Amino acid sequence: MGPGTTATWRRWAGRWRRAGCAALIAGSVVLPLSGAARPEIPAPAPAVLPAPTAGTLERTYAAHRANAAEASRMAAGHGDRRRAAADRAMAGPSRRLLAFDGRGAGLATEVFGDLARADRVAVLVPGSDTGLDTYDRFRATALALHRQLAAEAPDGTRTAVVAWLGYETPGTVSTTVLTTDRADAAAPELRALAAGLRRITGPGTRLALLCHSYGAVVCARAADGLDVDDIALVGSPGAAAGTVADLHTGARIWAGRGADDWVEHVPHVSADLFGTAVGFGTDPVSPDFGARVFDAGDGGHSDYFAPGSLSLTNLARIVLGETTEVTHD
Repeated sequence: MGPGTTATWRRWAGRWRRAGCAALIAGSVVLPLSGAARPEIPAPAPAVLPAPTAGTLERTYAAHRANAAEASRMAAGHGDRRRAAADRAMAGPSRRLLAFDGRGAGLATEVFGDLARADRVAVLVPGSDTGLDTYDRFRATALALHRQLAAEAPDGTRTAVVAWLGYETPGTVSTTVLTTDRADAAAPELRALAAGLRRITGPGTRLALLCHSYGAVVCARAADGLDVDDIALVGSPGAAAGTVADLHTGARIWAGRGADDWVEHVPHVSADLFGTAVGFGTDPVSPDFGARVFDAGDGGHSDYFAPGSLSLTNLARIVLGETTEVTHD
């Protein structure tokens, strides 16, 4: 078998593998890290605090770190070493937590950078199977973006990243990943986060949402009434809408998909099954949808925030407002 034949065979094998994966999980949006349900892990109720302001951020961070430390002790007492370690890491003295809830799969909102003085803020919204047990992967994404923004920001422009695990994400191997139910429940919380960030940073700060996989469905459902400048749908299975106009937002809508992302093979349809809407409609990178399609490079579903990637470069430009520098597909 010659080199040309081998390369062709590999391309076809890759296509069949991606198509088979998409069919097998029927529209799920990230590879699962664990499939079995875990028993409930005890944790304290979240800290009850006034809405944070620029002047009270440090107190807010400290209160949520203390809550995470208590959650770690309770998880250890329950015999769950993995969760105890995850909570203990969240309680570290350098962590900036706008919110923390150690109950169930867990919720957290973490800040990277000086939020109170930021001129540009990116909010990351994750997809399925994201919880405290898998949070390190999500945090790595936020750190990569934060470094990219710091490297590319013009002199004098201050940046921050907010990693928002603020909703109960669906399981990859579950029916919840095929409907908008979790996204609909999350939408008010995301709107509240954006309003809170405006209170902290002031009206002159540019806010951008970067929404990965099922997180793109969340952002689309929250778009109406969401006070942000840009919304980027990344590796999206759909936006539960036919066109950008259906989102009823004044924000710029962007969409990107890597050349090796198997989400391309997920059917972009929406159907009513027994009173429940299944599927997410029009492909966000299609001309029919009407988004600004940016070049996401050759990566796969988990590669959009890989350091040095074209996708990360373009996402940073969107956050910074350098929209004329964004390269397009």
